[in-house]
Amino acid sequence: MSALRELYQEVILDHNKSPRNFGRMADATRKVEGYNPLCGDHYTVYVRLEGDIIKDVRFEGTGCAISKASASVMSAAVKGKTKAEAEMLFRSFHKVVTGVADPMKHVEELGKLAAFSGVSEFPARVKCATLAWHTLHSALESKTTVVSTEKD
Repeated sequence: MSALRELYQEVILDHNKSPRNFGRMADATRKVEGYNPLCGDHYTVYVRLEGDIIKDVRFEGTGCAISKASASVMSAAVKGKTKAEAEMLFRSFHKVVTGVADPMKHVEELGKLAAFSGVSEFPARVKCATLAWHTLHSALESKTTVVSTEKD
């Protein structure tokens, strides 16, 4: 488990300092805003779909290190996946960060996303880690309303 903790720190630091897929997307087919009022995280997630395939994902905005790193890793993880595959990945990620599932059982499936399992030790940070995912989920469902971590 200490190796997973080290990976957690390394992934968060790396993706916070140099986020992947950060910036606006001019040719997005979907765009949704997400906001965590408790932490101040505020991102816009852009998605370009071709049929059922996520061809590109980008995000822009500001937030804490966990939210930015999670958005960065998420954007890389779902590119090229179908909407259904991305949703399955989100469900597994959510179970791990909320402490419902053993991260060691999902390491292969989640890859770098498994590093966020340490968030489960800090319940207030779960919303930081999942904000971009909830926003992506709304985009994939063609919703346009702002996603808030404080709504049911």
